[in-house]
Amino acid sequence: MKVVHVDSIPIGGGNPLVLIAGPCVIESEETVLRICGKIKKIAEKFSMPFIFKSSYLKDNRSSAETYQGPGVIAGTKILSKVKKELGVPVISDVHGVEEVSAAAEVLDVIQIPAYLSMQTSLLLAAGKTGKTINVKKGQFLHPLDMGNVIGKLEYIGNTNILLTERGTSFGYRSLVADMRSLPMMRSLGYPVVFDPTHTIRNYGFSSSDSRGGDPEMIPYISRAGIAAGCDAVFIETHDNLSEAKCDAASMLPFEKLEPLIETLLEIDAIVRPTLS
Repeated sequence: MKVVHVDSIPIGGGNPLVLIAGPCVIESEETVLRICGKIKKIAEKFSMPFIFKSSYLKDNRSSAETYQGPGVIAGTKILSKVKKELGVPVISDVHGVEEVSAAAEVLDVIQIPAYLSMQTSLLLAAGKTGKTINVKKGQFLHPLDMGNVIGKLEYIGNTNILLTERGTSFGYRSLVADMRSLPMMRSLGYPVVFDPTHTIRNYGFSSSDSRGGDPEMIPYISRAGIAAGCDAVFIETHDNLSEAKCDAASMLPFEKLEPLIETLLEIDAIVRPTLS
């Protein structure tokens, strides 16, 4: 398996499980620095490699009137401050070729959203930066179809690739996490990430509507994902969900993050020696 490096963090093979975490969207500089600082302390407690995630733009909101984020320029400025003040690598989504250049100046990992996972022009533009590219598997794709995504990135010479499982369409609004997806994607030769917090989203409802997610299910499917063998876990979390501007119904309440991480690392300690 290819081992991918993000800053000084090796991902894949027998390397330690990596935590990718943060609030869904950048709400303010103060909020981002506060939450990142809290997650960093938890990660350090368990000696767990940590990459901070928050989107500068959420371009697939259910309403044009809902908060979408500060945008690529203001957002990456805040993420740059996270890197400088907290010493943590950062990841965020890109949604169009026009964003890639500015995003690449700051981001350590460029993330391709699931809806855009097959967009050739976006993949090529992101890949050309030489940055690590995390592609979220489209809800409509078979896990092995991610081989086509890999092919596009390899075509322009980028082999710094992560593949993320975030659920598959199950009916019109629900997603299901098929744990077979993780070893299937891993068989393609690159590290895999498991994202439980998007898997439990209930589409068709606003992300601020309590019906918009089943966060009580996050610990259960997280444990299953680690047991199935992933190289990183992706968890959206917030320390004040009542004020969260995006995905409040599906983020993990912050007070539940530390006990969950402790459990996941216990499972990973059993599984990790079997991975290569």
